Amino acid sequence: MTKRRFNKTSKCRFCRMGVEEVDYKDSQNLPKLTTSQGKLFSRKRSGNCARHQHSVKVSIKRARFMALLPYVA
Repeated sequence: MTKRRFNKTSKCRFCRMGVEEVDYKDSQNLPKLTTSQGKLFSRKRSGNCARHQHSVKVSIKRARFMALLPYVA
């Protein structure tokens, strides 16, 4: 009889990095979370937890307002 091995539950990228809040000045990670049209990826597609997805949403809106990210690509 073989033992079954269960995979660990996947964590979002910000939980793995130990990030409390996503910063709007994070110019490396924020463009990865938007489509080429400038839309946000869903939680399912990006793999973020609910807490960090909300933080990403707020920080992308702030980055757009501060002209760090384009509204539309």
